[in-house]
Formats: sequence, C-alpha cells, structure tokens
Amino acid sequence: MKSLFKLLGILLLVLLAAAAGFVAAKLGVGSRVATVNLPDVERQFAEKMTDAALVGRFTVSGREDRPPREDRYDISSVEKVGDDQWRFNAKIGELGVTLPIVVTMRFAGDTPIITITDFTIPTLGTFTARVFFYGDRYAGTWQHGATGGHMFRKIERKARSEK
Repeated sequence: MKSLFKLLGILLLVLLAAAAGFVAAKLGVGSRVATVNLPDVERQFAEKMTDAALVGRFTVSGREDRPPREDRYDISSVEKVGDDQWRFNAKIGELGVTLPIVVTMRFAGDTPIITITDFTIPTLGTFTARVFFYGDRYAGTWQHGATGGHMFRKIERKARSEK
C-alpha cells in the first residue's frame, strides 16, 4: 500500500510538471526575444507599447443607436516570444490584474496587426479579433460569442508620475 501511494505521488508530480511546462510554453515564459535584436519596426512597436494604454471606445453590432462605450487596456510591456508570437502584459477589462497574453501578430510593412481566432483568455472568455496599430492610433474588430463590434481610438504613453 505504501508503494502505491509513493507511485501516485510521483505520477501527480509528473502531471504537475507537465502542466507547468504547458502553461509556460503558452505564455512564452523564458523565450523573450531581446528588444535590441528585433528589426527596427518591431523594436519601435515594443518600445512604443511599454507603459502605454489603449484608451478608446468600442461598439456593439446591432446597437448602432447607442453611443460607443469607453474601453481601456493598460499595457506594461509587449515582448516578442517567437515567430509572429507576442506577449502583451496588460490589464484587460475590470479585473485590475495584469495578464500575460500571447497573441499572433504580423506586420504589414510598418503596421502591426493582432490576429486571434477563437482565442481563450482565462476568466474572460473566447474571442476573435483583428486589431491594427498605426502611429498613435489603433482600430479593429472584435467578436465574443454572438456579440461583436469595433474598437478604436488612441495609444497613450504613461507619464513618469503614473508608473
């Protein structure tokens, strides 16, 4: 009986280690590409998005008679973690917690575009979105289940006193 408990304990540890490895891989832990090694357009984007916020509005399709609602995403950093994979360390929604979210992002020339399809964010749900960034603005579409719309406005850099 003692050896059975020992075997179960070892199996549990192996499963926990595998789960931790899976989560680390999904979050890009340890695979950050140094900003100085990025091509200019990628480096400039990562630097612009450090200590920044997407401050804007979003619409809901089918509710065009209502004004757009306020929206904010506080971003502490953005890091490339693999081919077309970028980790946004951001406060999303009303959680007030910074989450590391790894998304697919491609560049069309000098324009970064987030492309996620049926992408699950823990505690928030599953989303599909296309969001592009240009200059000090962003815009895109979003879908969450049967609900979707547009999102848009500006990228703000945090003042030193806000950090």
